[in-house]
Amino acid sequence: MQAIILAAGVSRRLRPLTDTTPKCLLNIGDKNLLQRTIENVLSNGISEFIFVTGYRENMIRDFVDAFFPGIGKTFISNPDYENNNNSYSLWMTKDYVKGDILLLDSDILFDEKIIGELLLSEKENCLAVNYTDSLDEEQIKVILDTDSKILNIGKDISIPDSAGESIGIERFSQYFMKGLFAILDRKITQENNVNEFYEASFQELIDTGKINQDKRNSIYAVDVSEFRCMEIDTLQDFENAQRLIINK
Repeated sequence: MQAIILAAGVSRRLRPLTDTTPKCLLNIGDKNLLQRTIENVLSNGISEFIFVTGYRENMIRDFVDAFFPGIGKTFISNPDYENNNNSYSLWMTKDYVKGDILLLDSDILFDEKIIGELLLSEKENCLAVNYTDSLDEEQIKVILDTDSKILNIGKDISIPDSAGESIGIERFSQYFMKGLFAILDRKITQENNVNEFYEASFQELIDTGKINQDKRNSIYAVDVSEFRCMEIDTLQDFENAQRLIINK
């Protein structure tokens, strides 16, 4: 299994902290976010990584090479990172994925046990969900059926109908990724739709699976609400994360 870590963005909402440093290299406590993420992945037995970088990418490469010289690593450069979104970065990995994957955003402070929960799931396609009713318009929300299968995913779905927030950590099969890359390829190369969150393509593949009755394109939620997890998007998030580390 490979771990894909997306780390191309500028993170304007965290300025001035990100004026000279990519978000994933900001320290939370005594370690930066990327170090924490890589260590969490390694602790779950995965040592092959694909990094998609963009903003100040040389700093990210230098850090990974210096602190994790023994891991398997592929770096992919997203040169137009200021004008595209994470769906484009994910699409760029299509020629490097060899099997099942773990997909992670690089701006999450999370407990290593969350990855373990995904790997232990009997479902080959699953994502980590913080089950909560404290939701807002900016979060990626999910609507589930009674078997925890995802019916809808995205920002613009009903908050009252949502089970919680998708936190940005997913496990997908090689078969699922083949279908996902086909959708991303069409959107990006034919429709020039480069500025989209990848969850929109998750939704299209889910809907296609319903039509074709292909259960291999279903995604299931894994409840990780008992574990520490937060996304770092704003200065307030950054300050909250520092307090979370101190008080854990």
